[in-house]
Amino acid sequence: MAHSLTNKDLLQYLKSLQFSSGLFDRLKVYYRPIICPFVDLIELAKQGEKIGDIGCGSGQFCLLLDHFAKPSYIYGIEITERLVDNAHQLFSKYSKTPYSFEQYNGVEFPAAVSEMDVLFLNDVLHHVPPANQEQFVKDLFYKMKPGARLIVKDIDGSSPLVYFNKLHDTIFAGERGNERSVSEVTRWLEQSGAQIIQSTKKRMYVYPHYTIVASKQ
Repeated sequence: MAHSLTNKDLLQYLKSLQFSSGLFDRLKVYYRPIICPFVDLIELAKQGEKIGDIGCGSGQFCLLLDHFAKPSYIYGIEITERLVDNAHQLFSKYSKTPYSFEQYNGVEFPAAVSEMDVLFLNDVLHHVPPANQEQFVKDLFYKMKPGARLIVKDIDGSSPLVYFNKLHDTIFAGERGNERSVSEVTRWLEQSGAQIIQSTKKRMYVYPHYTIVASKQ
């Protein structure tokens, strides 16, 4: 890239896509970078890596990674069949990178997870039932290969601004989120043997994000 990546770059690219789906799905695909730090996340990926997205939704973030990070392979899993179909629709039109999307059964992570160099978990954890969240993180980390990185981006449950995200999820997802603090998630990763490479917080409008980059030794 000749210049630093910006949100304007992401939004211009996404708005150029021809995508047919429901209204909420289209809104998320076209405008989510406004409230989510996608630029920061994309810059954590390295050219030529095999990249996985856990809870890939309609494949929008995967397509941004494909276009701006230049991976060698893109892989995504999603629990909702409609969203997997959306991801296939986008990638069949706009990607020249080898890719695969599959439906996740919500119980066991597919074997392909262990082939990825880096895995993203973006705003997925707070949709997992509270009693299952710790084990979800530890099971995912266990499935990764040595040397791989896990990038967890979520909403900081310790921030008073978390209630704006709960309202957001109630409107767009029909449920209240189960947000945890960055310290809790960090502890779960460290208990799994992770090396924490980076931990940052960033507010975008009223949304209090955190990002943890963890490496498996």
